[in-house]
Amino acid sequence: MNILTLLPFIVLIGAMFLMTRSAKRKQQQAAQMRDQMQPGTGVRTIGGLYATVKEVNHDTVLLEAAPGVHLVFAKNSIGAVLDDEEYNRIVHGDGDLKSDGPIVPDDASSLTEAGDSDSSDDAKIDLGKKPEAAEADDTEVADAKPEDAESKNGKADGETDAK
Repeated sequence: MNILTLLPFIVLIGAMFLMTRSAKRKQQQAAQMRDQMQPGTGVRTIGGLYATVKEVNHDTVLLEAAPGVHLVFAKNSIGAVLDDEEYNRIVHGDGDLKSDGPIVPDDASSLTEAGDSDSSDDAKIDLGKKPEAAEADDTEVADAKPEDAESKNGKADGETDAK
């Protein structure tokens, strides 16, 4: 056989070897991270739950999600072990927020200027409400419709053709 014929197979086997090697390395790093868990450390599960480790067993971990709320998770479900500073920043909101952009207020009252609020009282906004005379006409029409429906199909309210 010619070496050129075997070259694609050699490249394919080499690529598979490199992919499995990197996957094994990631698995080893994840196992090492899970072994570093100690009671009191903050963790994030693969489902996105942030909690504090209370107890570490062989295959399970007892987590405290909130004061008095204890959960048992498999060790493999721990996605990341967080250092204390990062855990407190995420869960408790401690630390400084470093934002380059403007801070958006929680309510819209600060988005309007004081001069604009006075002029908005003069201009009425049409919310689609009909005048009282038009509402009276609509109620008469609405009252007449059910009677017409009864006379057309001979059924009272709530009756169906179901057998």
